Amino acid sequence: MTSTRVVTARLTERACQQRDADAALALLDQSIGLRHRRIALIRYLLAQQLGAPLQARHHDYVRKIAARLSAEALARVASAARTRLRT
Repeated sequence: MTSTRVVTARLTERACQQRDADAALALLDQSIGLRHRRIALIRYLLAQQLGAPLQARHHDYVRKIAARLSAEALARVASAARTRLRT
């Protein structure tokens, strides 16, 4: 049985290094399922940048999270998302 960490690492590699939109979307869905906040925002931005087929539920989830963060915190999240795309 493959551990969740191994699956996440594989999806992250596919999304960030291979620019796989489906992997990015799977990571976002995983974060939403686990009720992540900031990592979900990072994964949302990654999925969006890669052209993943985002749904209303994805947008709604991150909109609620973003509404609670300061402008500085949102800037840090955006910077983290950009960094992931560069690696």
